[in-house]
Amino acid sequence: MSMRRLTPFCFALLLACEGASPANTAAQGVTVRRDANAQIAQSRRSAITDAVARVSPAVVTVQTETVFRTPVDPFAFFFGQNQPGGTQTRSGIGSGFITQPNGVVVTNAHVVSGASNVSVALRDGTTYPAKVVGIDEMNDLAVLKIDAKGLPVAPLGTSRDLMIGEWAIAIGNPYGFLLGNSEPSVTAGVISATGRNLMGQSEGQGVYVDMIQTDASINPGNSGGPLVNAAGEVIGVNSSIYTPTGGSIGLGFAIPIDRAKRVTEDLLAHGTVRRPWIGVKIALPEQNNRDALRGGAAIRSVTPGSPAATAGLAPGDVIVQSRDRVVRNGYDWEAELLEMRVGENADLRVRRGGRERTVQVRVSDLPEVSAQKVAVLKEIELVTLTPAIRAERGVRSGAGAVVFKVSQRVTEELGLQAGDVIVQVNRTAVTDAQQAGRLLESLTGRGPIRMIIERNGFLYPVDFQIR
Repeated sequence: MSMRRLTPFCFALLLACEGASPANTAAQGVTVRRDANAQIAQSRRSAITDAVARVSPAVVTVQTETVFRTPVDPFAFFFGQNQPGGTQTRSGIGSGFITQPNGVVVTNAHVVSGASNVSVALRDGTTYPAKVVGIDEMNDLAVLKIDAKGLPVAPLGTSRDLMIGEWAIAIGNPYGFLLGNSEPSVTAGVISATGRNLMGQSEGQGVYVDMIQTDASINPGNSGGPLVNAAGEVIGVNSSIYTPTGGSIGLGFAIPIDRAKRVTEDLLAHGTVRRPWIGVKIALPEQNNRDALRGGAAIRSVTPGSPAATAGLAPGDVIVQSRDRVVRNGYDWEAELLEMRVGENADLRVRRGGRERTVQVRVSDLPEVSAQKVAVLKEIELVTLTPAIRAERGVRSGAGAVVFKVSQRVTEELGLQAGDVIVQVNRTAVTDAQQAGRLLESLTGRGPIRMIIERNGFLYPVDFQIR
């Protein structure tokens, strides 16, 4: 068979015979390329990109300023330079996310705790002064409010049905504006574990139990930002990392969003969180004792007159289950206590002497919450030290007045804190809150006052004047 090369004319003729033309072929080529580009563009989209697009508009940067006094320089006085102590300002930064379109923002307590000024920067850089609605140090959560409307809101999911290995996306502002703009950044990983109890020291004063663990990188500045699932729902509040180096090594932890929802509701409604209490002290396991991490939560002491005492619980009893949660150790009990609500009845499975029984306990407020308050100088609230408060707080003094609430100004100037116990004013021993209030008010404008307080089992003098 002979072979011959087709000329362009012959090739065009053959195409015409097939009902095609060069113009049609070119159009088909453009269509093919357009379809290919569309497929490539579609392939670039994923559950992660969709989730980020849904949540990131509601992620904000939380900026703080803390003003603190600097001590007097002793060398300045030595050399005749009479320089009084001054003040310094320390800046901080973290992340947060908007939960209501009228400017409600959730972040970590340790991001804003002690700050003199707090501001919130939106994704486009618009910055608003923020009011701290409430702080819950124990859960490491805080609620802020900015004066704005119609803001984008982060969809909240649930942390009850998390699956190990599912996508986890951390959104926030690591290192703040050092990266050049106010738009949040994203890291992705998986849910590594749930129900994690952190036994080591973490940032802030929170109790880090029943946490979500993820290998999505959480870096400085990410604290308070959302942890998001593949559906674009917030499942946790990024809070802390475990690191021997100071950087992320893939051990990040987030507060479950269901707990954050309850805390946010309390802070918005009351400015504080009603702390569940039944009146037991649990023996926490030692970090290196793995056997102590199983077998239940052993009761070390029971507060007289508490709900636990009324239910018949006693030292030596071991709580092995509470409601639908298996209690393996004291950390599990702390996590369960954070999930309870004041006023509800809780069914506890308790082991005593090799036998188990179920008891029902009424969950109550802390004893000082329901105690009568005495207002002093409009900036301090005191309650009388009762046996229940004494046992709950581990106070050594037999009588005194507990500082229930104190203004930020008094804390900064005197160092007085909530939880301190006033046991003496000048040379007079304090027997109750009413007496302490009368003593302090009677000494207004009458010279120096020395107050003896108990804090963490130790006595400290506080010297001041009331003008």
